[in-house]
Amino acid sequence: MVKIYIIGSVGSGKTTLARQLSKVLTIPHFETDNFVWSRQGDGDMRNAESVRDEQLLTAVRQINWIVEGVHTGWTERAMHAADVVVFLDMPYAVRTYRFVFRYLKQKARVERSNYKPSLSMLVKMFNWNRYFEETIKPAFLLQCETLPNQFIVIKNRQEIDRLINDLLTTEQ
Repeated sequence: MVKIYIIGSVGSGKTTLARQLSKVLTIPHFETDNFVWSRQGDGDMRNAESVRDEQLLTAVRQINWIVEGVHTGWTERAMHAADVVVFLDMPYAVRTYRFVFRYLKQKARVERSNYKPSLSMLVKMFNWNRYFEETIKPAFLLQCETLPNQFIVIKNRQEIDRLINDLLTTEQ
């Protein structure tokens, strides 16, 4: 059994890591954004909290899973049910570069997105990145003091590679 909870700011690499782990471990991964939003062709609609919460519960009831996102509070069930909680604490400048580069690729239609890549969305990402750094990160780190044996902080690519290797070794 492998249950992994990944959190980090926009541009930290959550989705990329979740996809990698999902592929190498052959387990499903879930994005918390997709619990919050109902993806529709003409734009996203926010799910009711009850729908969001039920979708999260359905995911964490599975034998194996990876849940990733930036959300806190309502995702606590997944965090506490996880065997491993991974905090992607990439440098602020790296995250900023990544989401700006992602925005440019999405505008050029080289990369697909779950949302409409607009200038207002890019501005929101700058705001979310700063809010995460100043508010969410300190609160999350305090909360994770209660999970010392399952909590891992990742700050660079080498640590991601080591995590993947460790998880593969554990699975065998």
